Amino acid sequence: MKITSFQLGPVGTNCYLLQKDKEMIIVDPGAEGDRVVEYVNDQDASPTAIVLTHAHFDHIGAVDALHNAFNLPVYLHATEHEWLTDANKNGSKALKAEEITVKTKPLAISPGENTVGGFSFEVLHTPGHSPGSISLVFDDFVIGGDTLFYLGIGRTDLYGGNTGQLKNTIENTLYRLPDQMTVYPGHGPTTTIGYEKKHNPFVRL
Repeated sequence: MKITSFQLGPVGTNCYLLQKDKEMIIVDPGAEGDRVVEYVNDQDASPTAIVLTHAHFDHIGAVDALHNAFNLPVYLHATEHEWLTDANKNGSKALKAEEITVKTKPLAISPGENTVGGFSFEVLHTPGHSPGSISLVFDDFVIGGDTLFYLGIGRTDLYGGNTGQLKNTIENTLYRLPDQMTVYPGHGPTTTIGYEKKHNPFVRL
């Protein structure tokens, strides 16, 4: 599987494009929709869907542009569907000069084994940074949104955030994944589960 990442928008949100054979899924297109559309058009692949790890403004800003360009379904945990149209809940009203909302209607994605197009992966419910945060587990990597970072964890001072819940999620859900598994976070560089278990100053085993 080919994994391409873009740092998008003013806070450098990681958007991941996963390509296998002729199919592609797009995870967390936070901003700069034209840039992502241009890249996709240059690839020998067709996008199948957009998957959102959560619905904060910096992860959803290019959803409508990509949906309109490619007629893509959007998958998001049901807990946060209304956040797409609520600038208070998605954080854009407080943290960004321009309120961000999404017109595209999302489909629910649930914990457990999921198949989107030709992609099969496990969805873990990983709340704490936000109540509907999810992580996408593939064979040897996990896309974790804003739950676990390289030597860091997601912020919990936004709507619905909970520090205790986040630390519990990391310790009892993500840290149960194999140590060698690569973590692709919502911001910053990649890391591994094993490295964070030993060195993360916020949640260490």
